[in-house]
Amino acid sequence: MAVLVDSSLLIDRERGSAVFDRFADDEDYAISVITVSELLHGVHRAAGATGIRRRAFVERLLAAFEPLPITQPVARVHAEIWAGLRSRGDVLAAHDLWIAATALTYDLSLATRNPRHFSRVRGLRVLTPERDN
Repeated sequence: MAVLVDSSLLIDRERGSAVFDRFADDEDYAISVITVSELLHGVHRAAGATGIRRRAFVERLLAAFEPLPITQPVARVHAEIWAGLRSRGDVLAAHDLWIAATALTYDLSLATRNPRHFSRVRGLRVLTPERDN
């Protein structure tokens, strides 16, 4: 099963958590271009040694993954999810909505530390590793 990895797990990994490593090694992993933007946003906000360390971490990640783009099919799924949530009086943060649409379009499960954000999206398979103790 292929898995789209949310920023939350990658940020945890940068902070030294091994929670991402708890997923099976035989999985195929992908990230969204939205995740790329979220990670680079963190790089641009960081200063000094933290910024240098964070940039190195993110650049290693970007070299390891070919991000999935936002395409017209992704935009169509995005619009459908957005309208469905809105009709139920529910909302999802803009970036999370694009990530969910990407996972559904490419038929991927979504690995995240924030299942509450994504559990409202019908048909989305959400994977949540156990938190570090």
